Amino acid sequence: MSANLLDSDKKKLLNEGTVIPAHPLALDESRRLDERHQRALTRYYMDAGAGGIAVGVHSTQFEIRDPEVNLLEPVLRMAAEEVENANLSRPFIKIAGICGPTEQAISEAKLAADLGYDLGLVSMGGLQDWSEEQLIQRVEEIASIIPVFGFYLQPSVGGRILSYEFWKAFADIPGVMAIKMAPFNRYQTIDVVRAVCHSSRRDDIVLYTGNDDNIVADLLTTFNINVNGEIISKEIVGGLLGHWACWTKKAVDLFEEIKKARKNKEYIPAELLSRNIEVTDSNAAFFDPAHHFEGCIPGIHEVLRRQGLLQGRWCLNPNEELSPGQLEEIERVYNDYPHLNDDNFVRDNLAKWLS
Repeated sequence: MSANLLDSDKKKLLNEGTVIPAHPLALDESRRLDERHQRALTRYYMDAGAGGIAVGVHSTQFEIRDPEVNLLEPVLRMAAEEVENANLSRPFIKIAGICGPTEQAISEAKLAADLGYDLGLVSMGGLQDWSEEQLIQRVEEIASIIPVFGFYLQPSVGGRILSYEFWKAFADIPGVMAIKMAPFNRYQTIDVVRAVCHSSRRDDIVLYTGNDDNIVADLLTTFNINVNGEIISKEIVGGLLGHWACWTKKAVDLFEEIKKARKNKEYIPAELLSRNIEVTDSNAAFFDPAHHFEGCIPGIHEVLRRQGLLQGRWCLNPNEELSPGQLEEIERVYNDYPHLNDDNFVRDNLAKWLS
């Protein structure tokens, strides 16, 4: 079986860079799937101007794969149906999360391909005892089924440190089209950029930020990498982010500002670098690094709950709740950075999305 290729419009969008939110999971108070709000979230992301969605990823909660929960297929299918039914006049990229050992990952890749997903976001999480060579072989098998969006996940939430040599071998795999860098670490981010630049496939792979602690700066940076005496320039063209699961309309607006600034290579507005700190401060409230990111999913849920996009902040794991002081931090960033929220946009459209 060979992977379906991305159509030209979607490939152009992916390569130019876009906003891709990591899709949350809507539950009711019994912690069962809330289909109405699940579909409303997908509609929100499309109307907010996002260029795609990532479903079945960390923000969607890995527990959806547990046999007693069994929600992977329904949430992937619902999102795909909403995109199909929207009849958008622009390209929109559907990305499915893929994780687990090779047999599980292949099954998930086939499911995603069957449901019409464009790319698989391949996590290395939970495979701590695997060698890097085994991880590469796994990705090669997945890439034969669906085009691959690589994912460098930070160790704090189940990822692992991977070497420069790993990412060089990863970039060399036909079928790898993009890599999301989310180690929350500048050194490891540079490892990936260097590895891609040293690959013969460097022009075929685009880089996306998942570094929620450095979103704006990542998107403003051109990396100039010396490859055998030749300077190769590479940009992080877009983002695939859990942070963008809320306040999405303002994230799209900010991304458009960044794209305009990137065209002027000689001058980056200092105001955008200041905005980087505001966004990072907001992310600290949502993602809860003060408590090792334990409240990251409930934090996003709390913002969406306030807006009416979710009924509550429930997670499949009843122990997954806001950390002490996190609610107050969310209140603080709401007050400190009112220009970053899209409450008015949501208020004007919520009834339509929930209909």
